[in-house]
Amino acid sequence: MFETIVRSGDGVLRLMRGWVRLLWRVRLLWRVGSLWRVGSLWWVRSLRWLGSLRWLGSLRWLGSLRWLGSLRWLRSLRWLRSLRWLRSSIQSTMSSFFSRLSPSASTRESPTACPQATVRWKLHRLLWIVILSTSSAFAKPPEFAVVTPDRPISFLQDTGAHTNFRTEWWYATGWLTTPDHQPLGFQITFFRTATGHDTADPGAFAPSQLIIAHAALSDPALGHLAHDQRIARQGFGIAYAKDATTDVKLDSWKIIRASDGHYDVTADANGFSLHLALTPTQAPLIQGDRGYSQKGPRPEQASYYYSEPQLRVTGNVVRPGATGTSSHGETAVTGIAWLDHEWSSTLLDANAVGWDWLGANLTDGSSLMAFRIRTRDGRAMWAHAALRNRQGRVTAFTPDEVDFTPVRTWRSPRTNTTYPVSMTLRAGSQTWHLTPLMDDQELDSRQSTGAVYWEGAVRVDRDGTDVGQGYLELTGYADALRLGTR
Repeated sequence: MFETIVRSGDGVLRLMRGWVRLLWRVRLLWRVGSLWRVGSLWWVRSLRWLGSLRWLGSLRWLGSLRWLGSLRWLRSLRWLRSLRWLRSSIQSTMSSFFSRLSPSASTRESPTACPQATVRWKLHRLLWIVILSTSSAFAKPPEFAVVTPDRPISFLQDTGAHTNFRTEWWYATGWLTTPDHQPLGFQITFFRTATGHDTADPGAFAPSQLIIAHAALSDPALGHLAHDQRIARQGFGIAYAKDATTDVKLDSWKIIRASDGHYDVTADANGFSLHLALTPTQAPLIQGDRGYSQKGPRPEQASYYYSEPQLRVTGNVVRPGATGTSSHGETAVTGIAWLDHEWSSTLLDANAVGWDWLGANLTDGSSLMAFRIRTRDGRAMWAHAALRNRQGRVTAFTPDEVDFTPVRTWRSPRTNTTYPVSMTLRAGSQTWHLTPLMDDQELDSRQSTGAVYWEGAVRVDRDGTDVGQGYLELTGYADALRLGTR
C-alpha cells in the first residue's frame, strides 16, 4: 500500500519529505525537555528587548492553566516509571514494522537509487529519536530541601529567599486609618515557587522560579474586597526574590527591607494602590520551636516561620471607586501591621484541605497568632497558637488547647462558597471573638495560585471589649489546597 501511494506522484513524495524535515526540527526541541540548548544560544540571550515585553513577563493566562502548575497527576503515576517493557515493546513492534519498509544496504549507500525507501529510512530514524527522547517525561521528581527541627532560624540571615525549598511567602496585612477616621484593611503577599526545573540548566530563560503576588484593599465604603494579582517567571529584572535580605519584586510591585529594618511596600494595582512603610516596634516573633512550625502529625509537615507583629504603618493609598477604577486621589494613612515570612517543601498532609489562620495585634502591645489545619469533614488535624505579651514572654498552645468555633457564615455571590467569617478562638483558658470589618473579603486568585479563599480584616474582642485588630485567613472552603502536600 505504501509503495502504491508513493508511485502515485512526486507530490506525495515531496509532502512526505516536507513532513520529515518538519519533524526533524521538532525533534530538536522535544529531545531536550528543559530547552537548555535554547537558553544557551548566545543570540537568544542578547535579545534584551525580549525581556522588556511585559506581556511575556506576566503571561497571566498561563497562570490560569492550573493543570500546568505542577502536573501532580503525572508525578503520581509511579508505575509509568517502571514500565521498562514499554520501550522494549515499542522497539520490537517498530522494528518488525520497519523491517518491511526499510531500504536494503545498497539503498542506504545510494539514497537517490530509491527515493521512497529513503523517506521510509528517515521516518524510521525520526520515530526512534522521538521514542527515546520522551523517556525524560518519566524522570525522577525534583528533590527539595526539607524542614527539620534541628535547624533554628537566624533572623537577619533568613529574611531573604530560600530557593532550595519548594514554596515561600512574605505576607503583610494590617489595619489603616484615614484622616477622617475611616478604617481600611490591606494585604500584600509575595510568593516564590520552585518549579523543579533542572538546576543545571544555565539558560537565562530557564523557568526555575515563579514569583506570584496578591494585593488587596478592604474598604467598607466599596462594600467588597478590591484585589489584584500578578505572576511571572523570575528573571530579566522583571521578577525576583533575592537571598541576602527581603527584596522581592514583580513588575512595579515590591517589598524591600531597608538596612534599618523597615519595609517599603509598593503595589500599583488595578483600581487601587498601596505605598506604605512598615516600621518594627518590637523584636521578631520566632514561631514554633526556634522557627520550626509543625503543620501536621508528621515531622516533615512543617515550615520555617517567623512573624513581625506590631509594625507601625505610614504612607498613602489610592482607594477604589464603585466602578472598579481609582476614583479617589491619594489618601494619607496610618496604622498597624503584621508581617509573616514562611518557607517549606512539604507543608500539608494529603488529607488536609486548608487552614484557618489569625494574626492579631492587641491594643496592650501583645501579639496573637493561631491556626488550625482542617480535614475534609471540618475537623482539625493540627492546631497551634502563640501569645506574646508586651514584656516579650511567649506562651505556646498545643493542638488540643486551640479551637476555632464558627459563629456566623457568609456565602459568596460569585463562587457560592460559604465561609465562617465570624469565629470564636480559644487558646488554653483564654477566648477571643473575631468579627469581620465587612463580610465580602473573598479573594479569587485562580489566575495565579489557583485558589479561592477569604482573607480579611477582623476586630478582636473579649467579653464585649475591643482588644485588638487582626487578619483572618480561611482557605480550602472553595476547593482543597494542594500546597506541598505529602
